[in-house]
Amino acid sequence: MTTKLLIAYYSSTGTGTQMVKWAKEAAEANGAEVRLRKVHELAPDVAIDSNPAWRKNVDASKEIPEVTSDDLLWADAYIFSSPSRFGVMASQLKQFFDLQGGLWAQGKLANKFVTAFSSAQNPNGGQEQVIQGIYTVMQHWGAIIVPAGYVNPSTFAAGGNPYGTSASIDGEGNMLKADEVKAAIQDQTKRLVDVTSKYLA
Repeated sequence: MTTKLLIAYYSSTGTGTQMVKWAKEAAEANGAEVRLRKVHELAPDVAIDSNPAWRKNVDASKEIPEVTSDDLLWADAYIFSSPSRFGVMASQLKQFFDLQGGLWAQGKLANKFVTAFSSAQNPNGGQEQVIQGIYTVMQHWGAIIVPAGYVNPSTFAAGGNPYGTSASIDGEGNMLKADEVKAAIQDQTKRLVDVTSKYLA
């Protein structure tokens, strides 16, 4: 049975957008059917326009549909990705989670497999906390968490975060160790697809 994977993310300046595109490539290469979706942007245009990288990413990702509750119902597994905002997930992703109370109450979000990514402007910018925050929500949903773990050498090369792949960004907005991050995302995504596929078999 083909694994149906929802990748839902928030990204302001584009790091997260690149990360989930790598995940989509890896998932499809491993036989999954993928929906790539962004969460609804809450920031006003005046804020977006104040940062050229933010505006560039918003314009470049216009073709990516916004995630809906129906996408959650469709999928067997989820990847969620968010940058760190003062050590917690972005409000845009949190709002999407907050709107799922109806599905949660009906038990329709239980027994989905999930993993997560994060990013921040420095190695101690809250990446682990962001992923743990996403996993806290998933535990309330009754989802089954599939962390990166220490099962692939790529995890160590990308910074050693066992909860999920995380990226650090320099002052110019460039992803540090991008090749290593890409490899870790690919391995983490393959792990999620493999585990989900075994459950569905």
